[in-house]
Amino acid sequence: MSQKKMVIVSNYSYEQDNYSLLGPQMAATIIEDNTDYECNVLAIGRNFDNQLANRCIKKLLEGSKPIIGFSHLAERLDLYNLSRQLKENGAITILGGPQSDVNYLGEVGWRQYDHRFHGLRDAFTFAVHGPAEQLVSYLNSVDGDYSNLNGFLFARNGEYRVNPEDLWNEAYLKRIRWDNLYSIGSNGPEPVKVTNVQVLHQLGCPYAAKKMQIDIDYPINIRNKPFGKTGSIMIDMYGCSFCDVARDKGLGIRLPMDAVLEQIANVPENEELKKVPFEFINENPLPVLKELLLGIQGRGIDISQINLVTRADWLITGAEKLRDALVLAQSMNARILMSGVGFESFADSVLRNLNKGYTVDTNIAAAKLIRKLKEEYPDNFFYSPPDGAIHGFIHPTPWDSTDTKREMYRNIAIYGLDKDVLPSTSVPLIIHHACWLAEWIRELEVKEDIHLNRDGSLIEWW
Repeated sequence: MSQKKMVIVSNYSYEQDNYSLLGPQMAATIIEDNTDYECNVLAIGRNFDNQLANRCIKKLLEGSKPIIGFSHLAERLDLYNLSRQLKENGAITILGGPQSDVNYLGEVGWRQYDHRFHGLRDAFTFAVHGPAEQLVSYLNSVDGDYSNLNGFLFARNGEYRVNPEDLWNEAYLKRIRWDNLYSIGSNGPEPVKVTNVQVLHQLGCPYAAKKMQIDIDYPINIRNKPFGKTGSIMIDMYGCSFCDVARDKGLGIRLPMDAVLEQIANVPENEELKKVPFEFINENPLPVLKELLLGIQGRGIDISQINLVTRADWLITGAEKLRDALVLAQSMNARILMSGVGFESFADSVLRNLNKGYTVDTNIAAAKLIRKLKEEYPDNFFYSPPDGAIHGFIHPTPWDSTDTKREMYRNIAIYGLDKDVLPSTSVPLIIHHACWLAEWIRELEVKEDIHLNRDGSLIEWW
C-alpha cells in the first residue's frame, strides 16, 4: 500500500443523521483512483476541540507530507482558522468546493473598501475551482509545481493568478467511496457509517441559466433598526438572488442516466439489504423520476427511499409525472421523500426580492398538493419534517415589515403550515459576498454611505 496520504477536511452537522458528503468524498475517491495517495475525509462539527482535530489529521496522514484539502466549509471561520494554523505549521492547505475561487480572491472591491472581505490567501496555499480531478496532475508531479495547472488560483508577490478551469468530465463522477468519512474521536479519527447518501444527476440549477434584471427594494430594516429610506436597486442576476451556488455553478453538467445508475449500484445497503436512502441531486427531478425508477428496476437494484429537492412551481408542473413515479414506487416497495421544497417565504414582496419567480399562491398550491399526494400514496410518499424533510423558509429578511409579517403569519395560520410543512425554526437570510444580493448590498453601501460588517465571507445586514 502507498505511504502517501492526504486528508480533506469538511464541515459537518452532527445534529442530523449520518449523511454523506458527496463533494469531499467524491474528490477523495478521484484522488485515490488516479494518484498514489490514500485520501480520507475528516468531518468536523462546530465547537470542536482544536487539539483533537490536529491529532486526527496527523493520524490520518501517518507521517506523510501534510497535504490537507478543505471543501464544503459552510463559511465557517473556525475551519478557516484551522487551515491558517496548519499552513503556518508547514502544511500545504488547499481550498476547494463551492465558492472556492471567490472566497480565496476576496470580495469585489476589497482593496478600495477595507471593510469588505479580504479573501483567504493567508489561510490556504492555493485554491482549486471546478472538478476535483484537476488536482491529479499536481499530486502526480515530481516537483509539485501548479503554476500552469487548470483550475488553480494562487497569490504571488501580492498579485493573483487565476488559471482557467477544466470542464466537468462524467468519467470521474460514476464511482464514490462511502467508507472514507471520519469524525473527531477522543482517541483519534472514528469512522462514520453513512445512513443517507447523495447521487449526482445534474450540477447546478436550470433556473440559474437565464439572465434577469430585477429591482431589489431598499431594506425595511437593517442593523436591527428601521432603514428610513425607500427606493430600489436594479441588479443583473441568474436564479434566486440569495443563492451563491447559482452564481458559482449556474447550470452545469447533466449526467447520462447510466452514470447515475452506476452511482446507485455503489450505494451502501441497510440491514434489510436495500440501498440506504439517497438524495437525487437534480433541482428539477420530476420530469426524469419515472425514468430513474425504471432504470433502477431494470438493473434489479433494491432501494429504500429517494429524497427530492425542488422549487414549488416545478413541483406543481410536475405533479402528474410525480404521480406516475409514485405508482411505480409502490410496485417497488420504495418511498419518495419530498425532502426540500423552496417555499422560502409566505409574503409576496419578500418572494419578489428573493427573485423566486413565483408568488405565495404558488407556495400554497404546492403545500396543498403534497398533502393530497400523501392521502393518495400514504405508504410511499412523505413530505413532513418528522419524516426528514427540511423545506426552505427564510426569515427574518431585510424587507420584513408589519404588513409582510401579518401576511406571512396569516397564511401560515390559515393553511396550518406550521403543523406539517414548515420546519420548527426558520433560517435568517444569509448573504454571501458573491451572491447576487451582495451586489445589492454593495450598491446600497455606496449610494447611502454606510458600511455593513462582514462576518468572514458573509455580509451582516442584521
